[in-house]
Amino acid sequence: VRWMMYWIVFALFMATETFTDLLISWFPFYYEVKMAFVLWLLSPYTRGASLLYRRFVHPTLSRKEKDIDTFLVRTRERGYETMLHFGKRGLNLAATAAVQAAAKSQGALAGRLRSFSMQDLRSIPDEG
Repeated sequence: VRWMMYWIVFALFMATETFTDLLISWFPFYYEVKMAFVLWLLSPYTRGASLLYRRFVHPTLSRKEKDIDTFLVRTRERGYETMLHFGKRGLNLAATAAVQAAAKSQGALAGRLRSFSMQDLRSIPDEG
């Protein structure tokens, strides 16, 4: 549980830091403070990640739980519909390609058979 709290808080920190890094990276000792913050999160003595998770992240997630669940259900339904749509489309493309290949190969086979003379066809041994 401790590691789960750490990775959730660290992921939120990294996502936030991606945007704020451009704005505040010019502050003196910015990188040193950032490293100290990560060590504070990670340390088993300070339990910084656990503190932040219990004080901020968990209450926010609890308040938004119904919205998150609704979003997940909607996303699952859309994903299923999208999968069906692209699956049907892929099968249609494969069927069209197969029919076109069969038509082309049949035409090529007929052309080759026409190129044989009756003499060539009589020279093939009869196995019937």
